Amino acid sequence: MRVLVTGAAGSLGRVVTVGLTDLGHEVVGLDLVPAPEGALLPWHEADCTDADAVAAVFAALSTGGRLDAVVHLAGLPEEASLPDALESHVITTAALLDAMVAHRVPRIVYASSNHAVGRTPRADGELTEQAQPRPDTYYGVAKVAAEALLRLFADRHAIDAVCCRIGSFLEQPASMRGLSTWLSHGDGVRMVEAALTAPSPGYAVLYGISANTRAWWDLEPGRRLGYEPQDDAEDFADRVQPGPDDEAEAEHVGGPYALARFHRPALA
Repeated sequence: MRVLVTGAAGSLGRVVTVGLTDLGHEVVGLDLVPAPEGALLPWHEADCTDADAVAAVFAALSTGGRLDAVVHLAGLPEEASLPDALESHVITTAALLDAMVAHRVPRIVYASSNHAVGRTPRADGELTEQAQPRPDTYYGVAKVAAEALLRLFADRHAIDAVCCRIGSFLEQPASMRGLSTWLSHGDGVRMVEAALTAPSPGYAVLYGISANTRAWWDLEPGRRLGYEPQDDAEDFADRVQPGPDDEAEAEHVGGPYALARFHRPALA
């Protein structure tokens, strides 16, 4: 497949672009910044909040053959004001979707987040893809809104859209919560590849975690799309030290994002 990866210079993007290339996909990178040193893939510099710039990238790519899919990883990775969060996660998604419709690109894989349901109490049990939106931050609100936009385009334009509610994407788990929410680098690539290649997924949501013994989220939605995680955070359990916030972080799915220190005015 020929795949455009936005946010290709980010921590997830660097792993995914290499992993997809190794799996035989033709990967094109898109980011605000130049390609990382040593990157051996075609690269475009553009701001995904700029619809005209995004359209120009798609037009340029259309001269080189069919673009099969977009993997949308671009966006602010931390909490921000509500306008900034919406611009970073919803406006960028809208610009990409408009360009996809114009150029008949049939599939998008979106890096959503567990923070779209982050205020869900852990006492509610294992979360499925049927969990109601319950964001813990403006970042989470923006992820919910982006998922809704993808649902709209899936219904209107028959675009295949897979939303990956990613947990803690790290080389290894770094907290007690991470033993439940960890997504390994290898499983991150396996997750995206499955979302790209699943036959006719329509609109789908999966939880982006590894096969963790202590998992809080249901892996079955991903398995239905062919995502079979191979790693387990439990392998690192003896290296993770308890912390003073462990009990508080375990009260809600979103962990620290659900705590009072993230409370702020929406427009500040």
